Amino acid sequence: MTLLAFDALVSQVRHAPARAGATRVLAVDGPAGSGKSTLAARLAARLGAPVLTMDDIYPGWDGLAEAAALVVRSVLEPLTLDRPARYRRYDWIRHEYADLVDIPAAPVLALEGCACGSRIVAPYLSLLLWVEAPRDVRFGRGIARDGEKFRPHWERWARQEESLFAAEGTRERADYRIDGAPTAAHDPAETVVLLD
Repeated sequence: MTLLAFDALVSQVRHAPARAGATRVLAVDGPAGSGKSTLAARLAARLGAPVLTMDDIYPGWDGLAEAAALVVRSVLEPLTLDRPARYRRYDWIRHEYADLVDIPAAPVLALEGCACGSRIVAPYLSLLLWVEAPRDVRFGRGIARDGEKFRPHWERWARQEESLFAAEGTRERADYRIDGAPTAAHDPAETVVLLD
């Protein structure tokens, strides 16, 4: 078991080259339910960084493959060109895009969600983290949060993830691979468990 301190990750992000204009972009990718949101929130709090969750970008349950290009076009390219970055938030209840959301200029931006480490996004990233957990754990978390009626959506999403991650090689390209359901004793507020 290898532990990595949050402080080490924070330092690495702060000292990495900015690749989206003056902004360093931290991406936290991996399958749904693996613990990405929790990790990204903790790191963003340490970095004083806004978090852009890909859940706001996906155009619905069948839109995983489109999301990376959308975040590049709406957020990362404008940051690189020192222009206002904004995206249209997807409304999952109404099944349509809703309000525009501005991304404030900041030294660091945390991207969180499936596909945020895709190859089209990679040139803008300062650090890419991959988080994974066993499928039963991930589905358990998702169904506990969303309800049993969403199981068919989770299964459909999982098929899209498998195709996307196989094509993108995201896990293999990540700077760190993190255990999203570790059994090893550690302080989850201060460290992450790396996968061997």
